Amino acid sequence: MTVKEVLRAHARTQTVRARTQGARAACGNARAGDAGTRVEGQGGSTSSAAPAATVAAGRAAQELGIRRAEFELAVHLGLIAVVGAPGGGRPRVHEEEIARLREQPGFPDGLAERVRTVGTAEGAALLDIAPARFTRLARAGCVSPVTFYLNRYRAVVWLYLADELAAFASREPELLAGRTPLGMRTMLESGADWRPRNWRSQRIDRLLNRTRDPWVRTAVQASALDPVQLAEVVDDPYERAYLVRVRPEPVFGRPGSTAAREAMGELMVADDPDEILWRRVNLTLELDGAREDRPAPRPGDDGGIRTAPTDRAGAGSRTGTAMPASVAEPAPPSVSPGATGFPAAGVPTGKGLLARLGWRGRGAG
Repeated sequence: MTVKEVLRAHARTQTVRARTQGARAACGNARAGDAGTRVEGQGGSTSSAAPAATVAAGRAAQELGIRRAEFELAVHLGLIAVVGAPGGGRPRVHEEEIARLREQPGFPDGLAERVRTVGTAEGAALLDIAPARFTRLARAGCVSPVTFYLNRYRAVVWLYLADELAAFASREPELLAGRTPLGMRTMLESGADWRPRNWRSQRIDRLLNRTRDPWVRTAVQASALDPVQLAEVVDDPYERAYLVRVRPEPVFGRPGSTAAREAMGELMVADDPDEILWRRVNLTLELDGAREDRPAPRPGDDGGIRTAPTDRAGAGSRTGTAMPASVAEPAPPSVSPGATGFPAAGVPTGKGLLARLGWRGRGAG
């Protein structure tokens, strides 16, 4: 597939999505009206509807015509909403959610295309460029991986959404041919690699979109710091223990193999000075909000600490629910590597913030 074909396919995809959103809104209105009719027709005194039926993830993936790995990625991206099973257990999917997805134009190929991932070789072929150039663009942060796997040598192999690569080709065609910009070349020659950082950033953002609970949001921010960094920001051991308890796990569990779990643990932790600083800033802001909402449990508490309601997992990106703002991570400096990586304005600079971050006297890198 050539770049022109990629651009045409991307344009067609955008048109289909626009039509899908309109159809989804109309369908939602129709369902609301039907539900009201059913309640009135029953003539009973109660207005509560029966609990919606749910199915297991494997059954849902089968009915949606996608593989299990594609289904789990769709949940991670917020394309499919799941709900927690009563009494714990693996998440389940409402039958009405399956019906909504099956009613979308282009089903099932449309959903499968939105979660299609490619590696370096296939991604380079999709953009009609050499694999070495694709790797340089990825290292410079122009394209961001959505997931990874370990090859037989236990090396991390990054995977990218084909849909996002098509959008990049449409947005930045000048980077697909000709000489690499000087600033980007300088950054790459210094050994920069934004792939792990971009993966972490997107993962954190998607986890934050799934919850409004301030302590869970704090735990998400804390997951990017190693234990030493975390203890410097959150000096209360009971709060740190609580963050471990409420930290959200992947919806369908951690990677199966020990090597994959170890790789996931290493990739989740920020390792660059300016990224560490940004994660500490965001953690401090979220922690302030959590402490104002409710204290972390202490030994002897009766467990009745109230918790804020959470959204259905995977539904945050569709509902548009406003979330408490964290400091946004700066974009990759693909053209101007001499920048510090974060703006001079926009960061709260209240009295004592840097002291609380424990960053005084350290270089930001």
